Amino acid sequence: MEPAQLYLDLLKRCLLDLIHMDDPLAGMAPADVVHRPPLGRAALRLANGAVRKLGLMLAAPPRAEHANGELQALREEGRDWPPRAHTMVGRKRLDHLQAAVETVLREGVPGDLIETGVWRGGSVILMRGVLAAYGDPGRRVWVADSFRGLPPPDGKWQIDARSKLHRIDFLAVSRIQVERNFQAYGLLDERVRFLEGWFEDTLPTAPIEQLAVLRLDGDLYRSTISVLETLYDRVSPGGFIIVDDFALPPCKAAITDFRAARSIATPIEAIDWSGVFWRKEAA
Repeated sequence: MEPAQLYLDLLKRCLLDLIHMDDPLAGMAPADVVHRPPLGRAALRLANGAVRKLGLMLAAPPRAEHANGELQALREEGRDWPPRAHTMVGRKRLDHLQAAVETVLREGVPGDLIETGVWRGGSVILMRGVLAAYGDPGRRVWVADSFRGLPPPDGKWQIDARSKLHRIDFLAVSRIQVERNFQAYGLLDERVRFLEGWFEDTLPTAPIEQLAVLRLDGDLYRSTISVLETLYDRVSPGGFIIVDDFALPPCKAAITDFRAARSIATPIEAIDWSGVFWRKEAA
């Protein structure tokens, strides 16, 4: 394996926390999100309400069947919410993201890279790592997020009305923490640019001229349609549009509506059970 590939493989293993599979903590996750805990859910919510004031969240012990092989399978598909890993998207989606960035570098597709909705920053850290591994001299990586979790339903989009994602503290990661995560890999520099706030507020005026990779991870219709309406026209021909949450009905509806409105006929291709992509054709 070439040095660049060895580095990127190790980077992905670290981002996914796959190098600590024998550590019991690797399999823990927010109990009220992933596992059914011994406590009743009402009791757990009360307990979590108390410990959240300390910046903590209760977690269930890892189930025996999640040890090693089972947990690694979950992490491969991005089907758990890990306590320490810097991404929850899974190995398959990281492998595809690496391949997409390598493709635009190899083919000379012009533009920067962006993720809209970054959680702990794992995917954008990988983007910057790929640029570093291949010595790209100038592309920027844009990190767009509220850094305080998902927005509450605003009444405009009925399909988002029942969403409770804005209440999950586990999904709210501060900009400071994401910057620290970049620093931990030695990848925080002037080419990593942060766009802090709701997408509809930050993206229209963002100084982004061209994009080679647009990765969406906003879960909601509101977030997804805001990104597409603002940034799709800045994606270069041959650029990648990657969607993390296509398995979620609000996100899928936004993608479907936008593509229909723009008469986009390019087939959507699956990455895994949730991730999809297509490449932008020339106008």
